[in-house]
Amino acid sequence: MDQSTGRPVDSWHLSGTELRSVLAALPVDEYDRFVSCFDGVAEGRLFLSGQGRSGLAAQMAAMRFMHLGLAAHFVGEATAPSVRSGDTLVIVSGSGRTPVSVGFARIARSEGAKVLLVTHQRESPLRDLSDGSIVLPTDASRQFGGTLFEQSALILLDSVVLELMRALPDPAGTMSYHHTNLQ
Repeated sequence: MDQSTGRPVDSWHLSGTELRSVLAALPVDEYDRFVSCFDGVAEGRLFLSGQGRSGLAAQMAAMRFMHLGLAAHFVGEATAPSVRSGDTLVIVSGSGRTPVSVGFARIARSEGAKVLLVTHQRESPLRDLSDGSIVLPTDASRQFGGTLFEQSALILLDSVVLELMRALPDPAGTMSYHHTNLQ
C-alpha cells in the first residue's frame, strides 16, 4: 500500500523500488572489485553467456561491449569463435549451478581464459570456478522467478560498460561508430 495515496503499490513502482533496494544493498567495494576484473579485457576477446532470461540479459550486454569496440561475442551465436587463453567469459547465472554454464566455465578455464560470474548465490559451483564474481542481493522480491536478478544483472553489466567508456577519448563517437548501420 502506498502510504501517500492509500492505493495498492503498482507494478511499475514495485519493480523500481526493488531495483533501488538491490543497488543500495550492493557494497560499493564489491562492485569496484568486479569492475576491476575487466581491466585488460580489450587485450583478448570477451564472451558472454547465460541461459534463459539470464542469457537474454547477457546478449544485450554483449552488444554494448561490442559498441565499445571490444571483440565481444555471445556464446552460442554462429559466429562466436573458440575461447582461448587471454579471453574472458562472463556468465550470468542466478543459481550459479546451471549445468550448461558450468560446462562452459570448465572449458574456458581449461583453455586458460578468465571466468567472471554474475549471480545471486554466495556459494555455487560456478562461483568456485570463477576468477571474479559479484553477488546481486535479489532474494527479497515480489516479482516472478528470477526477474529481479535478470533486471539487476543487465543494469550491472551496463554499468560496467559505462565504467569502461570513461577510458575512451571519444566514448559517444566510439559507441556510435560500432553501432549497427544496417537498420
